[in-house]
Amino acid sequence: MRKTTKLLAGATALFLSTSALADNHDIAALQTKALQDDVAYDIVEGLTTEIGPRQAGTEAEARARNWAVAKLNALGFSNVRNEPYMMPTWVRGTETASVISPYPQKLAITALGNSGSTGAQGLTAEVVYFPTLADLVAAPDGSLDGKIAFVSHEMKPTQDGSSYGAFGPARFVGPNIAAKKGAAAIVIRSAGTDHHRNPHTGNTNFEEGVTPIPAGALSIPDAENLVRMVERGKPVKLKLVLTPQNIGEQESGNVIAELPGSDPSLGMIVIGCHLDSWDLGTGAIDDGAGCAIITAAAKQVMAAGQPQRTIRLLWAGAEEVGLWGGNAYGEARKGDKHALAMESDFGADRVWRVEFNLPESAKPLADRIANALQPLGIGRGQQPATGGADVQAIIRNNNLAVIDLQQDGTRYFDLHHTPDDTLDKIDPEQLRQNVAAWTTVLSIVGNSDADLTMPPKE
Repeated sequence: MRKTTKLLAGATALFLSTSALADNHDIAALQTKALQDDVAYDIVEGLTTEIGPRQAGTEAEARARNWAVAKLNALGFSNVRNEPYMMPTWVRGTETASVISPYPQKLAITALGNSGSTGAQGLTAEVVYFPTLADLVAAPDGSLDGKIAFVSHEMKPTQDGSSYGAFGPARFVGPNIAAKKGAAAIVIRSAGTDHHRNPHTGNTNFEEGVTPIPAGALSIPDAENLVRMVERGKPVKLKLVLTPQNIGEQESGNVIAELPGSDPSLGMIVIGCHLDSWDLGTGAIDDGAGCAIITAAAKQVMAAGQPQRTIRLLWAGAEEVGLWGGNAYGEARKGDKHALAMESDFGADRVWRVEFNLPESAKPLADRIANALQPLGIGRGQQPATGGADVQAIIRNNNLAVIDLQQDGTRYFDLHHTPDDTLDKIDPEQLRQNVAAWTTVLSIVGNSDADLTMPPKE
């Protein structure tokens, strides 16, 4: 730790002039303190222990909002409140899958959000195998009548998470495509990178006018086993029992808190995470960790003294099932004076890259931040920052500046949306590095009067 402290102090002195900051917002000192933070771990430990899974629209998510309000008040934030909204709510039921012939055995499966139901008696049909989503797209209309479509893929770990964008559509749109081609049901290889017998849930959506069909994700070992069965050349028959249901409009909500700034004329910084989680695990990495990181960092800034800009925390509800919380915030708060948006929603592993989408006039601010982050092992990316899911609506509605602190996603999709999303997967040291990175950015931007107004969109 002594060596780390010397590196922090030396590098920051070289690259960062603290004269532009309030006297008590010394970045080297803030980073050193944040690397010893216990607030973030306390938040995610408390949330996963005392609440656990927090599926949107359920009683558990409501308890989580109450817990969050109490925690944020206890930490000393201002204007803490719940802003409710209504949303359609889907809940899972029984979920089993079995190969009936020619090689009878059980498979590990979970229903995808918005899946239709097989009914309690289940559905038995022949499997039609598609190695990729593109193969399903190419199938003739009507060719799947009465059949169960099975879509596989080859998702691999990547540091930046780009494989999710490439292979996630098997889940995002695969069921809708299969339904339009007449399939009675669909199973997919989970959108994940582990080889545990844990299926990955997640939302899927059906177009208006398309009747939802039963849709499930197989664990990756079971999906690979099913491929081997198909490749033996005999017809494979599968029985599915998936009995989820839609329970109608239920209340969700966003929990909001603020660290008021000293200069109301400066636009605020909104920092987002999402409070809800899927119901299979306890939502530690997705996204209890994100809420813990942004809150602990804002608390570090609070302890250093009042910043010039207000920092607003958005613990959004109902992200997993359709960005309901982020969209509600974007509409309800688009008249508020925002300047910049950030989000943490990619687990708890180290931040390795910073990206910016700031006006050209704010280039010195970006340079200052990038230099200040170097002692934490964070490099500067070349792609423009885009922001996370829960701040997309306010970014779009208000044309906001954005900074992204990109986390290492190499193991994220081993755990994402599975029963393995639990507290023990969080490395406290990596969590603290996140807090230090966020503290750095919030302190610098929070104490800067740089004009962050973005040019009009073309």
